[in-house]
Amino acid sequence: MGEHWTETVELNGEAFFVRHWGDKKAPRILMLHGFPEYSGAWNDLAPLLAERFHCIAPDQRGYGQSWRPADPALYKTALLVSDLVALIGEEPIIVLGHDWGASVAYALTIGRPDLVSKLIIMNGVHPAPFQRELAKGGPQTDASQYIHFLRRKGSENILAADDFAKLMGLFSAHMDMDWLSGETLAGYKAAWRDAAGLRGMVNWYRASPLKIGQSGEAIQGLVFDPARLQVRCPHLLIWGTADTALLPETTEGLEEYAPDLTRVEIAGVDHWLHHQKPQEVADAVLGWLG
Repeated sequence: MGEHWTETVELNGEAFFVRHWGDKKAPRILMLHGFPEYSGAWNDLAPLLAERFHCIAPDQRGYGQSWRPADPALYKTALLVSDLVALIGEEPIIVLGHDWGASVAYALTIGRPDLVSKLIIMNGVHPAPFQRELAKGGPQTDASQYIHFLRRKGSENILAADDFAKLMGLFSAHMDMDWLSGETLAGYKAAWRDAAGLRGMVNWYRASPLKIGQSGEAIQGLVFDPARLQVRCPHLLIWGTADTALLPETTEGLEEYAPDLTRVEIAGVDHWLHHQKPQEVADAVLGWLG
């Protein structure tokens, strides 16, 4: 599986923790975790890719051992993307994102297409189809009601109470969490740390421009220009079909925004597919990359 090492680097004047797997001279894959994860979320998948690629996984802003500003305004998408631009450098890179990591991966790919050679998304959503589904007030709006709670002042205190009991419940709602035990669970809890450690993670939700109504409440007047939100590089979407947090309709019409799109479905897994079936995910990635 190649070498594995970690480092702390300075990005835009702040300290960020980064994990690496593979050979430094191999083609690079930037791996972007979601909520409530950290760079160690790739411990199962990255070694399977590291025979051919140099996998690079930062704790993103607000997570793990990286910089955790308290102000929600410092979690706007443009700032999250700026961290990645600083980390990537001048040479284009393959980008892989999951959950919130997918959102920032899309933003990076759309805003800086010169830096992304190929885009891989795992159970994550392009902003336009996702907002379209949220605006309908239907099943995806129902599935996303937890966001209202996360945006409330002090939600991190509730999440951290009783050894992260509320966070664990949110994490596992209606999904298979057998993988979250032992050393994996210990690694996650060490990354969460405490309420102050969770605050930066939750600030991603507070800073997000996504509009979410109450269940059954439609949002009118939202318009998207596909020409401004294009993924111009080859794009792979890997989807765990049992996901209850992100529903499949959030990817309908994605080809309008990503004309060079390949879809791969993995049955028997949900939102946490990289933990549940890492070999199948790796096979999909490696097969597509050729």
